Amino acid sequence: MGRVVLIGAGPGAEDLITVRGLKLLMQADCVFYDALVSPSLLSEARSDAKLVAVGKRCGKKSTAQHFINKQLVEAAEKHQLVVRLKGGDPMVFGRADEEITALKTAGHQVEVVPGVTAALAAASSLQASLTLRGVARSLTLTTPSVGANEVPSTELFTGTENDTVAVYMGLRQAGPWAAALLEKGRNAATPVILCESVSLPAEKFTPLNLGKLPLFSAEQLTDGPCLILIGQALAKAQAELLAGNKNPANIALTGSLLESNKAA
Repeated sequence: MGRVVLIGAGPGAEDLITVRGLKLLMQADCVFYDALVSPSLLSEARSDAKLVAVGKRCGKKSTAQHFINKQLVEAAEKHQLVVRLKGGDPMVFGRADEEITALKTAGHQVEVVPGVTAALAAASSLQASLTLRGVARSLTLTTPSVGANEVPSTELFTGTENDTVAVYMGLRQAGPWAAALLEKGRNAATPVILCESVSLPAEKFTPLNLGKLPLFSAEQLTDGPCLILIGQALAKAQAELLAGNKNPANIALTGSLLESNKAA
């Protein structure tokens, strides 16, 4: 029986994977990877490792989850070490529970290596704390996305007026759920930042407020993944973006772990 490790690849940048995750990726016999995993990160896998694309993207052809589960079980029966490389963190909107359940039911050993989820990477690029003393005491990670044949939800989150919310996979349904928040009394002036392609060279941040979000068109962005941050803790970052003073840096780390591995 093989060993399967679910690894968080991070939000996009190849060097935001953990050291543990990278070491296991480099040892794997077989790697199942998401659509948003960096090609340069995949190049860290063994030259003889089998690479299998099982990514999902909104509105695009993708691999059904039950088939991914079946593939993982079959791979674990053939290989000593199988890696399931997931964008962000495996346990945050990664459908990890379904894969873990399928593997354990089949009698396979499963491990999970955490990763950097998009909300945390966006906050780092913006240099904006998602919790702020005297302003925001909590952070909610939520999505309007639901299962097949289900109606997208507008009941996204609870919390006080000032608490911070990170909405994943929610741009295309932003109109209904933002309108629902406004109807419930949420302040229309609440800061909002659309975070596109976080941690990648093409990352982009669009500042607006909750009152304008129902009118915002998803077509105004490019095809990159988009996270929506909402809350008073973002007021400073929003103001800096509006003033043109915020320039999130994509720092190329010299002597990085990935570069060192390649040099070796």
